[in-house]
Amino acid sequence: MTTGIEDFDADMLWEEFHQVVNMTSEELRAYLLADASGEEGFPPEADLGMDELGRGVLHVLSKRKGDLTKEDLETMRQVVDLVETLGDRTDDESRRLQLSVGHDPLRAA
Repeated sequence: MTTGIEDFDADMLWEEFHQVVNMTSEELRAYLLADASGEEGFPPEADLGMDELGRGVLHVLSKRKGDLTKEDLETMRQVVDLVETLGDRTDDESRRLQLSVGHDPLRAA
């Protein structure tokens, strides 16, 4: 059973996460698959070489708020922190990192 404070924190995190993640699940999935294919094609692993945090974002995007697990909340927290840390940087490396978690800094304005 959760307390009201935990529910409030989860609600705030849910809102922040959905403000930060400005790509649809389809856009993110396509980006992750394209990024994972790289120059050598898809690796033999079942996850197709996709970024682990990005896969976590896809998992969260497929859920309702009431179905979130502790792992989902941690994923959401990591994404919000990452995007806040990088800010509005749009250099190639920063943008690729942000795109891998569903945030396109060129859309955020």
